[in-house]
Amino acid sequence: MVRKNEIFIEKFLQLSAFITILTTIGIVLVLAIEAFKFFADVSVFEFLTDTEWTPLFTNKHYGIMPLLSGTLLTSFIAILVALPVGLSIAIYLSEYAPNGFRSYIKPSLELLAAVPTVVYGFFALTVVTPFLQKLIPGMSGFNSLSAGIVMGIMIIPIISSLSEDALRAVPRSLREASYGMGATRLQTAVRVAVPAASSGIVVSVILAVSRAIGETMIVAIAAGQQPRLTANPLVPVETLTAYIVQVSLGDVQHNSIEYRTIFAAGITLFIFTFLLNTLSHWLKNKYRERYE
Repeated sequence: MVRKNEIFIEKFLQLSAFITILTTIGIVLVLAIEAFKFFADVSVFEFLTDTEWTPLFTNKHYGIMPLLSGTLLTSFIAILVALPVGLSIAIYLSEYAPNGFRSYIKPSLELLAAVPTVVYGFFALTVVTPFLQKLIPGMSGFNSLSAGIVMGIMIIPIISSLSEDALRAVPRSLREASYGMGATRLQTAVRVAVPAASSGIVVSVILAVSRAIGETMIVAIAAGQQPRLTANPLVPVETLTAYIVQVSLGDVQHNSIEYRTIFAAGITLFIFTFLLNTLSHWLKNKYRERYE
């Protein structure tokens, strides 16, 4: 009887894994098939090199660069905010905080990840943007700066939690050797623990960037819907995810080339996130036993 239960549980787990794989394959197939239909009408060269994205206008252009620049700009701002804050939190929790305080504050920080992103979006639009407009006159009501800052706040738990786990995995002997050489706690943390945990920290940053690139509601609400090729964080931009939302909720005719642009944008987003996740997985496996 026990053996039959074990077999049932094993088969159930296998089925669950198989369903996950099938779901991923289905998503990729849908994106690939619809994107192939789009590229039958629009050349890949135009898609990758044109600096205008106006598929919903009379004068149509299908260059993905403006959407990519908006996506990368907001993600870059987010990581500029999240990396120093998240890494500082991780160093404090792993090197300074008492165990009781750590067990309380770490789950509290991870609650930031549970806040609905639409709440973050309205916070960026109604709180962060008006505050920044007082400091920076002329800033647009929709801009990538406020969206990027709030996205950075959202991904802080990813960096702080994973980096803290990586720092705590550093052998105690390395710290004791550093103390034996006369180093202070701060010097040991910065010059010994952080370099030793660098692979885990890099993985956390890559995963955080992947999360920022795929964010939808914050950029859709706070960054605007004006695709433009710019590095100016004070003007409205549009990201890949925001454009997908715009077309999906609009009056664009299904099976038209305008509608298929969302699949072209979607497969571009999928490729970016897939490459980032693959890179993080490779780094994790490569350096997993480096300091064991």
